[in-house]
Amino acid sequence: MRITPRKHEYQAVVDILLDESFETPEQIAKALLKEMGAILQMRDLWVLTHRWADGSKGLNYGPFGSTAEAEAFAKKMSFGGTGRVVPLTSSGIALANHDGKAGWPGYCYNPRCGHPPFMHSSVGASRGQCHLDGCPCDKFVKDAPKTKSKK
Repeated sequence: MRITPRKHEYQAVVDILLDESFETPEQIAKALLKEMGAILQMRDLWVLTHRWADGSKGLNYGPFGSTAEAEAFAKKMSFGGTGRVVPLTSSGIALANHDGKAGWPGYCYNPRCGHPPFMHSSVGASRGQCHLDGCPCDKFVKDAPKTKSKK
């Protein structure tokens, strides 16, 4: 699977590598694997489904990071029969849409929210309060708060 690293993804990995609280390389490796699993769970992925020419089921292949990658794989393997590229429904995105994903691009940066934009009411051209019961967010925060101090 081809993966194009995104800044917020590799920054999370860098933060783990620079974290001095880990006592052993095994602890770092475990934290890295967990973080990378969580990152990949937030990706859109695709699979290639296959049927033989006689109509019997073939094998399914994947995941792939893009439809182009799946199609290139199918062309290279040239199985015969027919194939279709099908999107996988990401469990990570489904959970993030329900529970929120604080600090993740595209989700509300309000520290008490983290829900996607479509869970917030429309207010003119922007987004207002979160519709989820119990969420105290009164306005969708689109961008991450600035962390640099002003001179």
